[in-house]
Amino acid sequence: MCPNLIEGVKSQRKACNSMAKGHRPVEGIRIKRRMTVKDIVDQMQGTAFQARSLGNAAKVWSNMVSDDSTTIFLGLAGAMIPAGMRTLMCTILQHKMVDVVVSTGANLYHDIHESLGGSHWQGDAFADDRALEKKMIDRIYDVFASEESFEETDRIIAQASAKMGAMRLTTRQYIHRLGISLLPRFAREGMVGTAAKAGVPIFCPAIADSSLGISLLLARKRHGGCPQLDLVADIDEITQMVQNSQNTGVVYIGGGTPKNYIQQTQVITKLLGKNKGGHKYAVQVTTDSPQWGGLSGCTLEESISWGKVSPRARMATVHADATIALPLLVAAVVSSSSDALRKRRRRSFPYLEP
Repeated sequence: MCPNLIEGVKSQRKACNSMAKGHRPVEGIRIKRRMTVKDIVDQMQGTAFQARSLGNAAKVWSNMVSDDSTTIFLGLAGAMIPAGMRTLMCTILQHKMVDVVVSTGANLYHDIHESLGGSHWQGDAFADDRALEKKMIDRIYDVFASEESFEETDRIIAQASAKMGAMRLTTRQYIHRLGISLLPRFAREGMVGTAAKAGVPIFCPAIADSSLGISLLLARKRHGGCPQLDLVADIDEITQMVQNSQNTGVVYIGGGTPKNYIQQTQVITKLLGKNKGGHKYAVQVTTDSPQWGGLSGCTLEESISWGKVSPRARMATVHADATIALPLLVAAVVSSSSDALRKRRRRSFPYLEP
């Protein structure tokens, strides 16, 4: 090898070594017998791409639950319940992995549907939708559901809602009272029922954009009335939760309204003269991209510019299908932080009306 080439290789190696200071080498995942999910997710922190992101997200979530000064908010979007995440959501609530939930109405509706004994079925993403419509089968990608069964769920929710009368409620109060009233009818454990029993608040800011909204309209049209939902009071309630918390952390599954509804609380607290400095912890699982300018794809780093996430926050974003990433995250956190979760106190919010 000529001297000039040798010197060039040495120079490149020296430059690489200089750049690598403070960085760890990429490590391969070593598979062993009797490995746990935690073992694999821990090793993912030493890899790259979204495996590394998932490993980091599990670490941030574990830090959140270990920090007893932090109130954790979960934003839930996408068709998670129809995709089989109902029991996983129960695990999250039962293990006190989050303190407050903000969900789309669709996830809450499908959770109630399954809790009442209804099912979603493995179907075919390439099915003939015209044929499905004739058979009253609704399709969510590769999941099938019975329209007739949904209509029964609509009737049950409408009747339960009508019994509440025309009182003014926040969506948190409405979802809690709906869950309590339906508990005797629930055949299975679900997110709404679990939250009602444990006192975990669930907000649904876009409730009209779902079958829950349809059921409320049925209550008004067929049963003489339904609760009057005060969405401004809703914002006030969740903002008070942030104001009265020493620190806050967030876990976003997808984006949509739930994500920004939680994010904007930090902006509101600042406007009200009690700047909290942004969320201290943040985990996001999304398949959306930032370059289209949508809030669902907005990076956690972008949120810093708004004061929604602290510049010093511990955060991680996983660009992956949540039906893959979420079970791994939950299993890893439950396993790695079992002592912290057991000791973690269930948050109460006595300053809010029951």
